[in-house]
Amino acid sequence: MKKIIVVMSAIILLLGLVAGCGAENESGGASENNTTTGSESGSEGTTSDSESQKPEEVTIRAAVFPGDEETFKIAYEDFKKQYPHINVEIDSFPIDKYYEKLRLELGGGSGYDVFAGQIDSMVDSDMLLPLDDLINENNTDVSGYGTLYDSMRVNGDVVGLPYRKSNWMMFYNKDLFDAKGVDYPSDDMTWDDFRELAKQMTSGEGVDKIYGAYFPHWAQAWYLPAVQTGATIIDKDLTPFKDALQYRMDLESDGSIMSWTESKSTKTSGGSYFQKGTLAMNIYGDWLVASLRKAEEEGKLSFDWDVAPIPHPEDVAKNTSLALPVTLMINKETEQQQAAFEFVQFMTGEQGAEHFASSGILTGYMSDKVKEAYIGDGSQKPENIQYFLETKEYSEYPMLPGVRNVIIKTIFVPEGELALIGQQTIDETIEIITERVQDEWADEFEGLYKLGN
Repeated sequence: MKKIIVVMSAIILLLGLVAGCGAENESGGASENNTTTGSESGSEGTTSDSESQKPEEVTIRAAVFPGDEETFKIAYEDFKKQYPHINVEIDSFPIDKYYEKLRLELGGGSGYDVFAGQIDSMVDSDMLLPLDDLINENNTDVSGYGTLYDSMRVNGDVVGLPYRKSNWMMFYNKDLFDAKGVDYPSDDMTWDDFRELAKQMTSGEGVDKIYGAYFPHWAQAWYLPAVQTGATIIDKDLTPFKDALQYRMDLESDGSIMSWTESKSTKTSGGSYFQKGTLAMNIYGDWLVASLRKAEEEGKLSFDWDVAPIPHPEDVAKNTSLALPVTLMINKETEQQQAAFEFVQFMTGEQGAEHFASSGILTGYMSDKVKEAYIGDGSQKPENIQYFLETKEYSEYPMLPGVRNVIIKTIFVPEGELALIGQQTIDETIEIITERVQDEWADEFEGLYKLGN
């Protein structure tokens, strides 16, 4: 009996030990087959490599032009797949208050990490982060920017990357040409040819008037022919600008374009005016493509249209146009330089460019994929969209400090207006502009930048 009791006790003890081991395994304790480590196991193991290498989640703020906001947000969905740890809050302001609001935000200390705009409009704010080191460290492909890349430099530093370039093109109403039995504009018209064609396409009076052409009331519109020759608004000899201003006024005298006074006072937009169907030819920027496509989708456009290169001076090659690169810049005060650069690099590079090109925006970065996205499958207008990809470009004006805010805004615009409303002659206007550029801009910047001859 004693032997039986001893054996039974041993069996009970053995079963207890086995049960204890099983309970330990179920509770997450260590065992021979248990591979759980770290905090989940309750042991002294360490976190996995994938967890330790996971980037810290960050949030940055970006301000963009209102017309581009929707495309930025669509492209951001793809960006987020590649950079799930980077959250980007994308905002915008009305375009007429954009730079004013942006400067207030930046000056207030709670500004944006990334912002869109023309470099010359922000370079004097002393808020731009030089990007050269980040470009080198991230092996950023800049080949797709072409000649625009060098125009991103200020005092030798690259301070932005272009996500679009706003080339000028001529949009025309095919229905109006068909109604008159006139051939569509060719791809090789001189300005003299254009003037005659604009006269031919002008008809009617008052509210029924059809203008042969339209020029925006911006200063860049009247001096466009001068820049096509390679001249710039900081040249010491502004003779080409005298000829360009005279041409603008000749078109008004012909009655084939809306007068500067009427265009300015009524705030007439070339985009909305062209959509009415009472304008034969419209000298305007590439951004009009997206607007016209949208109007067609919404059933607000009732005529056929296409594009052709803008006219050119006699000794200038055809399809020579103006471009105004729009860039993404980084606030030098940002605490998230790398995250901000990842966003800029994506949006201005091939991946972001495909999104913008698909929506009809001419991108700063070009590659075969981007060109395919821009041209599309041929189902959307314009039929001759390839002209945008074949353009020889001159910048509307140099991307230098003070050029936009001093030379254009306070010199070319008001002095040009005085000539356009008849308060001073063209000779007087160009003479005054030349003197003011030298006195009000060159005195400060002549030591930094070589002026034209």
